[in-house]
Amino acid sequence: MFRAALSLLLLGLLAPLAGAADASVVAFSQVEIAPTKTSIYVGSVSLTMPAFTRAEGSYTSRYTAHVFPWAFYNEAGVIRVDVSDDQLRQLARGEPIEFTGQARTEDGSERRVAGKATPQDATSGRIKVRVFVSTRIQLIFNTTYRFPPAVAK
Repeated sequence: MFRAALSLLLLGLLAPLAGAADASVVAFSQVEIAPTKTSIYVGSVSLTMPAFTRAEGSYTSRYTAHVFPWAFYNEAGVIRVDVSDDQLRQLARGEPIEFTGQARTEDGSERRVAGKATPQDATSGRIKVRVFVSTRIQLIFNTTYRFPPAVAK
């Protein structure tokens, strides 16, 4: 009986703290990544993504990669980047973070993703993303990110 009462008391005391932690990252529910381009042997790869949305510690978006001049290598799919609440707080404090994730093409191929975000201020900065196409080939994209103002619901 005592344990049950103590558990309820602790749950009541700690519940507001859990809500406060979530509230500190609400402003980071979406992130916009500027279109980017990288050079490859005798060509280039352009990468575009609509805004990423965050759920359960990961940002997810669709992506389109255009390979010039070899259009038959173009691809599209879904990209996921894992960023914890603590990492978002680091960004807000102006500290760089490293992240990992995964991209899945429409045909089911998977690619490992890794990168580093370096803030310029609390809501924007530079980002370097590495997409591991194979064990020997990685594409490196340098661009910017921005957290748009949160929309009131």
